[in-house]
Amino acid sequence: MLTLRQIEVVRAVMVAGSIAGAARLLNVAQPGVSRSMKHLEDLLGIKLFIRKGGRYVPSPEAVHVFEQLQEVHKKIEDLQFTIRQLERGRGVELSFGSVPSIANVMVPRAIAAIKRRYPDIRIDIDILKIEDAIDYLMLGRGEFVAMSYRFDHPSILFEPLARGHLVVIVAPNHPLAAREVVTPAEIASCPLIGIDPNDPYGGIMASIFAREDLDYDIAIRARFGTTVLALIKEDLGVAVVDTFTVADIARSDIAVVPIAGPTEFQTYIARRSDVALSSFAETLIDKLRHIMEETTARGAKL
Repeated sequence: MLTLRQIEVVRAVMVAGSIAGAARLLNVAQPGVSRSMKHLEDLLGIKLFIRKGGRYVPSPEAVHVFEQLQEVHKKIEDLQFTIRQLERGRGVELSFGSVPSIANVMVPRAIAAIKRRYPDIRIDIDILKIEDAIDYLMLGRGEFVAMSYRFDHPSILFEPLARGHLVVIVAPNHPLAAREVVTPAEIASCPLIGIDPNDPYGGIMASIFAREDLDYDIAIRARFGTTVLALIKEDLGVAVVDTFTVADIARSDIAVVPIAGPTEFQTYIARRSDVALSSFAETLIDKLRHIMEETTARGAKL
């Protein structure tokens, strides 16, 4: 059986008409081409080339072999072209979902990274509420969902993505803006904007308030981080958000202050248990995980 390398050598001799020319085409030493040709002719038991007018031309008995080799080489070129297109992401559409807290800043950074690797890939992102993730995955609308929470479902797998923590955000002129750390009691003393206790992050904060016997009284309820940020810029109170949401916020616009006590949480990738992820999805998840872990590490130094 001929190897792909042997096919390349034979075709190079055909095209160049000489051993030296074939060696230049293949960017190898001339003796290597000569050895390959001799080995192949010994293997086949026929002479592949004859010298004619100073050039190597196919021998009469090998003409049909060369016709087949040309077809094989064309198929190899077609395969290589397809692979090159795939390496750029050409013809690929990656669909996935994300909860807003991860989608606002982290997902665009991950997409920028994967577009550098696969410049032609098409990407379709759905911003989902947590309760929408089941239908999204089970109906096959996308490969995975980046989640801030996990739940039990027989057909959905949850894989750890990255850990994060909560912070307090206030307007730059707010009395808490200059603090190195804020206690739950200090948060409770201010009008609280945001998070519903049924939201995963709201649940963390509500449990802290409950542990310290504080009222978790939300003056303005706004589910999505972009709205919360806009309300804080208007100096309407304080808010507790995750570090991923405020990763690209200018500190001149909003002050970010750590909270005293543990506020860590785990994020997840949710996907169907009966469907394997594409390599493109796995690459994006790896990029997203790395970016989120870096963000958490930087946030820990606040």
